[in-house]
Formats: sequence, C-alpha cells, structure tokens
Amino acid sequence: MSIDWPRFCEILRGHDRFLLTSHIRPDCDALGSELGMAGVLRAMGKTVRIVNGMATPPNLQFIDPLHEIQAIGVDVSLEELLADDIQVAMILDTSAWAQLGPMSDYYKATAAKKIILDHHLSSDDLGAEEFKNTSAEACGRLVVEASEELGVTLTPEIASPLFAALATDTGWFRFGSAGSGTYRIAAQLIEAGAKPAVLYNALYEQDSLARLQLVGRILARTKTLQDGKLVHTAALQEDFAATGAHPQDTEDVINMTLGIAGTQVAVILVEQAKGGFKISFRSRAPHVGANKLAEQFGGGGHKAAAGAFINEPYEQARDKVLAATIAAMNVES
Repeated sequence: MSIDWPRFCEILRGHDRFLLTSHIRPDCDALGSELGMAGVLRAMGKTVRIVNGMATPPNLQFIDPLHEIQAIGVDVSLEELLADDIQVAMILDTSAWAQLGPMSDYYKATAAKKIILDHHLSSDDLGAEEFKNTSAEACGRLVVEASEELGVTLTPEIASPLFAALATDTGWFRFGSAGSGTYRIAAQLIEAGAKPAVLYNALYEQDSLARLQLVGRILARTKTLQDGKLVHTAALQEDFAATGAHPQDTEDVINMTLGIAGTQVAVILVEQAKGGFKISFRSRAPHVGANKLAEQFGGGGHKAAAGAFINEPYEQARDKVLAATIAAMNVES
C-alpha cells in the first residue's frame, strides 16, 4: 500500500497547530516517530505538542532529552487538551482505538482534523484520514519519507530518534523486515547525525540487576509445544515482586525465546498490575500471521509480530492463547 504523499503534504502545509500521539506502552518506534515528526513540523514553522495515553517508560526516556512528550492525566488533563486550539491531531504507529488508551477520549471529542501515519495491518475506524504503508518496516521510515516529500532537511535532533525507531522495530536490523532500503535509510540518518553506538548503549547496555533477574525467571518458565515449533512463557506479578523489575523490563524477552532452534512461533503473557495479561506473538511460520492471532483477542499488529490483551486468570488465559496458536499452526500451509 503506497501513501498519498501529495495529500499528506497538503494537510501539513495547510495547518499550523498539531498534536501528535501514539499507542500505549510506547516503544522506540512510537516515541521516535513522534519526536521525528515533531522536528519535521517545527522545521516548517508549525506549533507541535506530543501527548500519549501512557508515560514514557523510564528505560526509554533517553530518547526525549527535552522531556517534551506528555502523558494525559499526568502532565495535562483531557479538558486542557480539548481547550487547546489544535487543528490537526495525528496518530502515529497505530490505527486501533484500544491502543490509544486514555487518548481515545480526546480523539472522540476533538473537532480537530484527524490523520493517521502507520505501518500496521490492523485498523479500526478512527474517523481519521489514513496514510498507511503496511510494507514499511517501521513508522519511523514513513517519517523519513515524509521529511523528503516536505523538503525538510534532517538534523541530528530529528535523525537520532528516527534511527532508534527504525533499528528497534527491525530488531537492530536482524528481522526479515529489514531490506536494502532499510540500510539506505539508516545510512541517511547516520549522515544526518544519528549515532548508532550511543543509541545501542542506551537501549541495550543499561540493564538493571532487577531486569536480568526477571529475564532469568521468564526464561526458566519457557516451554515448547508442537515438536519444538511453538515456544511459550510468561511474566507474572510474582516475578516483578521478587525482582523489583518493572513491566517495561519484559521488552525484547520474547525475541530471546526465538533463539531456540526449530522455533517458528513464540508467545509470552505478561501479567498486568490491574489484572489480565498483555499477549505478544512472534511468527516465522509463513502460514501463521501473528496479527491474525492477535485479532482473535482484540489486538493487532504485523504478520511477524503482534500483541493483544486477555482479561482472565493465568491458566485460563494461557490455555486459550495456546489453543488458538496451535490451531493456527495446524492449518495446512
């Protein structure tokens, strides 16, 4: 799916006040895309604010050194936000109501023009004009393309968060979604001032002892099914209590389980403090779409990586998710 860039540019050039938001439990693609787009818009002389439905996780706060990303209900109220004279409310890196969290109330109430810049397959009717390319490996790539279409020169402040977005959504360029174009864009961002070594250190070489202990407990719980083709594990509240780790410390653990030889599909359930489980799916099987599995539980994402939520006790949640996964794997490819 190609993006109608002339129309996208028309909207951005024709308005002055913008609000950017992305999904709850924001990752580097969400945050980096927001910050990169904010930089592009400001280079055009626009006024921009970034407000998400959830605060930036502590381990990713390095990406926002000026602390410009706000959280609704923490830094700004819904009433204050609605009173702001926003002309265009842009959603990046998601097209789902559930993924907006508390920001969904804003989008349902605002009179601002709503647009989406996204690369995910799953999509709800958000009452917004969509600009999507589901073949893009990261939303950050789309922001780079937008800057080119708009004639905005990349600066280190724009390039750095966009490199983090691109690199993390491709597993630091090791996923199958990373192609020759990915590396060309990465080179472009480096030439503009992004420093991969600095970003890698901030992302992957600042682990706490608590996270390492949490990862150990999660990996120790790992089991395989389907003759080793399906691997599954979980992070329970008891693990967080025992280690002192935070929910964001589960980031990337599911990809570790893919290192088991013969694995085609991986699943992890992360118990939430308020109940229920966040589900993450990964798939290497050509006939098993992680997004299709996630959709069965009200979620979505990509064919290779997707997520959802299930509000049931652990054993019931685990059994339902695994049954759906096994059923999908046993369909003839």
